[in-house]
Amino acid sequence: MKKQILSLIVILLCLSNGTAQTQITNGSLLAPTPPMGWMTWNYFADAINEKDIREMADAIVSTGMLKAGYDHVFIDDGWQGGRDKRNTIIADPMKFPSGIKALADYVHSKGLKLGIYSDAAPLTCAGYTASLNFEDQDAKTFASWGIDYLKYDYCGAPDDTEIAKTRYKKMADALRKSGRDIALGICEWGDHKPWLWGQQVGGQLWRTTADLRDKWKSLKTVKTAKELHSVGAGIIDIVDFSQDYAAYAKPGYWNDMDMLVVGLYGKKGPSGDLGGVGCTDTEYQSQMSLWSIMNSPLAATNDVRTMNAETKRILLNEEVIAINQDALGKQAVCKIKNELWSVFVRPLANGDFAIAILNRSEIAQNSKIDFAELGFNSTYEIKDLWQHKVIGKGKKWNGKVLPHETKLFRLKKI
Repeated sequence: MKKQILSLIVILLCLSNGTAQTQITNGSLLAPTPPMGWMTWNYFADAINEKDIREMADAIVSTGMLKAGYDHVFIDDGWQGGRDKRNTIIADPMKFPSGIKALADYVHSKGLKLGIYSDAAPLTCAGYTASLNFEDQDAKTFASWGIDYLKYDYCGAPDDTEIAKTRYKKMADALRKSGRDIALGICEWGDHKPWLWGQQVGGQLWRTTADLRDKWKSLKTVKTAKELHSVGAGIIDIVDFSQDYAAYAKPGYWNDMDMLVVGLYGKKGPSGDLGGVGCTDTEYQSQMSLWSIMNSPLAATNDVRTMNAETKRILLNEEVIAINQDALGKQAVCKIKNELWSVFVRPLANGDFAIAILNRSEIAQNSKIDFAELGFNSTYEIKDLWQHKVIGKGKKWNGKVLPHETKLFRLKKI
């Protein structure tokens, strides 16, 4: 019943904005709220297999992650085993001896959805079989397996915006004709500004920057999203670039700030490249706060089977997740940005507001926030979503914020 009500609210909100929804299937948006789940890449890279993925699916259920909203298992690069004599794409028989269909059935039996990966070129980023010129055939294959989501990469493809649009539209059209609802995640790293055209070509979400590494910030200041590829994006880099695209996010269509690195602690692998030495739990908590208030998809990449208490506390905070999954679907706007602070504000469906206060500096700072300066002229009950308690009432908030900490508040008018 809750999901039905949510879908109805989302559709009414979109219609009230006069938006033509081209990706509504059976009365529902394919991604009415930002997708949530767990993705293979940062922990396993391409060394994946069906046993590990089944174990992760089990752990998503047993740890309470599914209950909290993490309802996807995303298979990233490395599952492919080439094509058969009919050019049908197949899974690597050593990694997936039972096949993807059997894995999808298992994942679905747990109440989860299954995502998969391909690329808009002959080969993927890791050098495996991709989907260029096989879009219709691969989409039908994915549908026959029971796939619910496709991450579509852009490695090996021309650095040309019009070609990117054409290739993504071709796959989106193929998915729509496949006979199954399959959401499309556009992963060309923001190089060709997909927030401007992602919805029009048929995507439900689009990456805004280069891959996130397991670190707070890049060692070198960069001015463009493309430059992040060489220096390695940190959490704060992703935030600074993605904050400019709030106007392009809405129910069914999302700015994707890449995977969560919460709980990786500098693990060797993809997230450990380019200075990914790990983050503190305070920084991981900030990522969760900022990804949530900015409406990014939430894809955990740690080992769910062995999470420590802090990682569980961060990933399973249902009050923070509720901000991310709020039906109004308004990405937060950055109201204050200077060397010390970033302050984000977003309205919520029930009339409340969420505020995130990030200390960008390397030392603890005392913050003084006058809500009137943010556009709020009433008196509010202030709830700290990490302390899970009301911390005051009024028109202002004063308090200490640790270095790289993000305070996340929910304001209720009184």
